[in-house]
Amino acid sequence: MEQAAAKHKGNTVVVLDFGSQYTHLITRRVRQLGVCSVCLIGNAPLSTIASYAPSLIILSGGPHSVHEHGSPSLPPSFFDYTVEHSITVLGICYGLQLIVKVLGGHVKPALSQEYGRMEVQPVPGSALFGDGPLCTRLSVWMSHGDEAVELPNGFTVACKSMQGGIGAIENPSQHIYGLQFHPEVTHTLRGIEILKQILFNVCNIKADWKMQDVLEEQLKLIQSTIGPTEHAICALSGGVDSTVAATLVHKAIGERLHCVFVDNGLLRYKERERVMSTFEKELHLPVTCVDASEKFLSKLKGVTDPEEKRKMIGREFICTFDEFALKLERELGKKPSFLVQGTLYPDVIESCPPPGSGKGHSHTIKSHHNVGGLPKEMQLKLVEPLRWLFKDEVRKLGELMNVPVGFLKRHPFPGPGLAVRILGDVTQGDALEIIREVDEIFINSLKEAGLYDSIWQAFAVFLPVKTVGVQGDRRSHSNAVALRAITSEDGMTADWYQFDPKFLADVSAKVCNSVRGVNRIVYDITSKPPATVEWE
Repeated sequence: MEQAAAKHKGNTVVVLDFGSQYTHLITRRVRQLGVCSVCLIGNAPLSTIASYAPSLIILSGGPHSVHEHGSPSLPPSFFDYTVEHSITVLGICYGLQLIVKVLGGHVKPALSQEYGRMEVQPVPGSALFGDGPLCTRLSVWMSHGDEAVELPNGFTVACKSMQGGIGAIENPSQHIYGLQFHPEVTHTLRGIEILKQILFNVCNIKADWKMQDVLEEQLKLIQSTIGPTEHAICALSGGVDSTVAATLVHKAIGERLHCVFVDNGLLRYKERERVMSTFEKELHLPVTCVDASEKFLSKLKGVTDPEEKRKMIGREFICTFDEFALKLERELGKKPSFLVQGTLYPDVIESCPPPGSGKGHSHTIKSHHNVGGLPKEMQLKLVEPLRWLFKDEVRKLGELMNVPVGFLKRHPFPGPGLAVRILGDVTQGDALEIIREVDEIFINSLKEAGLYDSIWQAFAVFLPVKTVGVQGDRRSHSNAVALRAITSEDGMTADWYQFDPKFLADVSAKVCNSVRGVNRIVYDITSKPPATVEWE
């Protein structure tokens, strides 16, 4: 993103990350509107911020309180710099409270904390909301325990919540604004329109950034990173992310890329056969398949903690790639120097923020097998060309490189595979075979009903409980399985899909009638937040 930003100096948005799980979603929303945006750690030096010549600086939310000792703050003389250079500042949630505190207002713990969907009423004629369609009662997403009760000099209230709390503030003369709610999440129904108002009417920024810029930037970056005689390994999972990453690197360095597909024993129904066929016949990528299923499953036997599962799988992937690299070294006469991974922004932000984007301010939600670097003894350097992108951006990038649309529309599949869709010990009984069969029935039912492309992700979860049932006029004591289907734009927030009850009844009947060992189906109706997409 740094190289792309350099091409858009004076027309760029810098997002300062104070630890919100939504920070990179802000960055994504700005890009979605055609504006180049980059994310930096909240207290990044002014010199670093200034190097991007931003038109707008957004201060993100975060899990901290401005009253906490050591809570993240802005670099010294921040507002002197922005006012002198007429740079607009927008604070969101924690960012608003930081503005108020730093500039001499007063923030205190709220008597009535505001979480979830709330309604706010903008003040007519405010710069933030104007006099048009946004100047009506709005349904927004709140998530804060503190509130601004006394504004700094020169600031006015731009909207209030229906409980009477301050929902937005502004000081147009100094180009400083604040929103107590999150416009970047889909739960704020007109959030994109609010961001448009700020970008194009308040800041007068031009929408001149395109995914083609990312493609050109990454091709140059890959070629400059991987020298003209060096080789790279790409870990292909069969998902969209690793496939687009492989296609991109293959486009940059050609046959010096060596792809490997690892069967870890945690794949979906006939996934190995289907994926290898797609790679060979449609994508024309040279791929070696390594069957490491016994090794992975033996390591996972008896492991029930979700984090330990993920870490163990990550370690085994590394070992497998290292063995593959040694094999290549014997064949090529030199060891590959790089490992390509399809790590995305959501993978990074939910595990630990990347360097320069808020490390230390946010809370880890769950670790990701791609995140955290490589052991020194591997002597491989990581290449992650999609690290700054969200899923929908990756799909657009794939389209630019002519990756088949049918492949790009595949639902996401987690790197740890079915290990995080079987609660408890992955090797318990027939759990793997059961969940594969249930998942296949569920996905095929979606396709037959014409629903597959309307859903971001759908899958089955094996529950470590048995329930009493009646099957074939006999008592059964079998497993319960959960179904989950969500809609989303980028995986950072999601809503559960509201099926016609008849569809769910038909799927339930198919599963219970054809999958031995299952006698109960439940449907997950939890959005993200408060839940994550996967159960583990």
